[in-house]
Amino acid sequence: MEHVEVADDTRIRAVLPTLSYLREHGAMVGLCSHLGRPKGVEPKFSLTPVARRLAELLGCTVPLLPDCVGEAVRRAILAMEEDDVLLLENTRFHAEEEANDPAFARALAEGFDLFVNDAFGAAHRAHASTEGVAHHLPAYAGFLLEKELRMLGGLLADPRRPFLAIVGGAKVSTKIDVLRALVDRVDAVAIGGGMANTFLSATGHAVGTSLREADREEDARRILLRAKEREIDFHLPQDAVCAPTADAPAGRVRDVDHVPADEAMLDIGPRTVEEDAGAISRAATIFWNGPMGVFESAPFAAGTKRIAELLAASRATTVVGGGESLQALEELGLASKMTHVSTGGGASLELIEGRTLPGVAAIPDR
Repeated sequence: MEHVEVADDTRIRAVLPTLSYLREHGAMVGLCSHLGRPKGVEPKFSLTPVARRLAELLGCTVPLLPDCVGEAVRRAILAMEEDDVLLLENTRFHAEEEANDPAFARALAEGFDLFVNDAFGAAHRAHASTEGVAHHLPAYAGFLLEKELRMLGGLLADPRRPFLAIVGGAKVSTKIDVLRALVDRVDAVAIGGGMANTFLSATGHAVGTSLREADREEDARRILLRAKEREIDFHLPQDAVCAPTADAPAGRVRDVDHVPADEAMLDIGPRTVEEDAGAISRAATIFWNGPMGVFESAPFAAGTKRIAELLAASRATTVVGGGESLQALEELGLASKMTHVSTGGGASLELIEGRTLPGVAAIPDR
């Protein structure tokens, strides 16, 4: 099989404090995780690269078992000695994982004494390895899960003010609920990315060929109305970097009132960055989720890069909601400059929305 390396080990490194604590206190640790969306057993989704990277980070052998349940797994667990670490194969090789099948959850728990959940990024999913197994073993939260809940929960409970939310990404539809929740809690909102096009269209701007969701424009208007009722600042782009396609070698800065019919807005422009910079300078707490443009393409990455740099230099409490924002920060080498960078994009948004996360709810007396 081709030698594959882990492209981004952020989530692996994030659980090292919990692993170290368990080993230092005499635990034998079995790890379970998932990768991708395999249809049955697909070798390309094996956790072999993860086991290899874990071994490098921990400085010990981390054998990958051939499965996550079954007789071979049971024997390997029984043979473990103090300080041993092993990794179970991809739980999603079994359809019962995502179905949260009780029998499969029971099989995952077999041979273990405790369940420690440190997978915040999957805590919003009621799967066998995140929720079901907690019904068969004494369940505890790991250090990462506790930190995520403390930092993100603090945004809801008692943020230092003014509190600014910067929300980007491609679509309003994926973040409509979090926007509704935030507009009732924050003092200012700055919108960027493709989702800004829907807001601009909803307020009468012609957006050319820009990505927009016409069926979400009424939702956008309601959010804007709520912001007006609460008398909070709501920043929409004033200008944008436009081009015929995201593959274009360069873009041109245009006012949002003058976007050509055959061009798309692909990044926020310099006037918008300047306005957002002012909001950032006034804020005491900032939550950021989602890029400001098509940051994967160099001509349209400047807005996202500048927002990241401004947050890195800010004295505010800066909390970043994982996903593509985390990817951008890692690429820019700025993740360590934030107060907290969540390892879970979807989970962080659902927590901000006020939803109960199944993986957290399954842990008694957390």
